[in-house]
Amino acid sequence: MGNENQRPAKVLVMDDDEMVRFVAGETLKRYGFEVEFANDGAQAVDIYRERHQAGDAFAAVILDLNIPGGMGGQEAMQRLLEIDPGARGYVSSGRTDDPVMMNYQSFGFSGTIEKPYFYLNKQLMEEFSKTLRGPEQA
Repeated sequence: MGNENQRPAKVLVMDDDEMVRFVAGETLKRYGFEVEFANDGAQAVDIYRERHQAGDAFAAVILDLNIPGGMGGQEAMQRLLEIDPGARGYVSSGRTDDPVMMNYQSFGFSGTIEKPYFYLNKQLMEEFSKTLRGPEQA
């Protein structure tokens, strides 16, 4: 049987900007990830819960910090951790001086992604890939 049924790691991208979702999605796919999208925190939480219950969990979630008129990344992360204490969330924002970006760990995030990440920088993606695939891929 071997390992050929090893599915690609899945990443959920939550952002209210369609262009950002598209570019992040294309970049992640290029690195071999499967991608799903949500346009606000509430939708991200619903999708995450569904997949988690189906045993088809996401390896990571990228959450936009500020969603005008909707649930943003900070609240969404709290809810994801209630569903799955092992959830890995990356907070994304153009405002690097935001307290959540500066102290991301205290808000339950595993890391930060600065915008614009139109070319999700290579170093980040390689680190991301390593983290998500784990050391056993050596």
